[in-house]
Amino acid sequence: MAAAGAQFAGLELLATAVVALDEHFVVRYANPAAENLLATGAKSLLGQPFLQLFAERAELERALADALTTHWDYSAQYVTYSRAGREPMPLACTMTRIDASFAYAQVALLAELRPIEEQLRHAREERLVFEQQANRELIRNLAHEIKNPLGGLRGSAQLLERELDKPELREYTQVIINEADRLQRLMDRMLTPHRTPRVESLAIHEVLERVRSLVKAEFGVEIERDYDPSLPEVLGDREQLIQAVLNIARNAAQAGGAHIVFRTRAVRQITILRQRHKLALELQVIDDGPGVPAEIQERIFNPLVSGREGGTGLGLSLAQTFVQYHQGVVEFESRPGRTIFTILLPLT
Repeated sequence: MAAAGAQFAGLELLATAVVALDEHFVVRYANPAAENLLATGAKSLLGQPFLQLFAERAELERALADALTTHWDYSAQYVTYSRAGREPMPLACTMTRIDASFAYAQVALLAELRPIEEQLRHAREERLVFEQQANRELIRNLAHEIKNPLGGLRGSAQLLERELDKPELREYTQVIINEADRLQRLMDRMLTPHRTPRVESLAIHEVLERVRSLVKAEFGVEIERDYDPSLPEVLGDREQLIQAVLNIARNAAQAGGAHIVFRTRAVRQITILRQRHKLALELQVIDDGPGVPAEIQERIFNPLVSGREGGTGLGLSLAQTFVQYHQGVVEFESRPGRTIFTILLPLT
């Protein structure tokens, strides 16, 4: 087995759980990530029939045989790892046939195992990125189309106002001018994210303290701090990160959250937008408001989608855009009385 260990030495450092099988589907190697995931030492796994680890033995055996004979990779979305005395663990399993020209003689297949929840999170992230790109392009085109007639509308209202003798009639032109200005500001907000980020090294807690003071001044809400003081500095655009967190915190305050918490932690070995990072920032905005309405949860990051009467539906969309500019992502979970928006950002 020493030769097999040397053959797969590159797998030792992977954060993904990988198990090597022989042609009879017996475990011949398991990397440290597999030991952690399966909560079993490599010595206990070696020599064990791989199929005995899972509930779907017959189906998995057929799939393994197909992978072995047809040279196709096989992905199983729902394989249940059976653990004595513990809850079963649903896993995603991907099988890859080893080329005989370089494989150790006893190894025929590699099995990559991931928790289902992680797979679902990756799928959500990819969907969010695709939707944000499409939405940004749509909004940018829409904003450009609206800005031009707005200028003409405002200018015409100003010219008309000069010709009116009665002050009460000028009230109507003022309504036109003010509404045109409001729409102009809205269009500017739609176009703002498209500038290039100004990257610098910054302390994320300084960003959060700035947001705390703004939210307190606007809503009178005190925000509790739960900071990890050991966090390193972040490379990013200060103004964009302030705006991203501010939009999320404002949403929490406007939704009626009486208790809001800013929480920061470091997370290790995490995949964000299909990129593996040794270290990342987890920034959470937690509130005790009524929660995100169930009917809009799937679309909450889309522009013009809002659960609040009178809301523009741009705040969370812009927050997601700004965070994606930093190779990060915004996620959330919500139920009445507890909503958590989580910003994940890579740390260098």
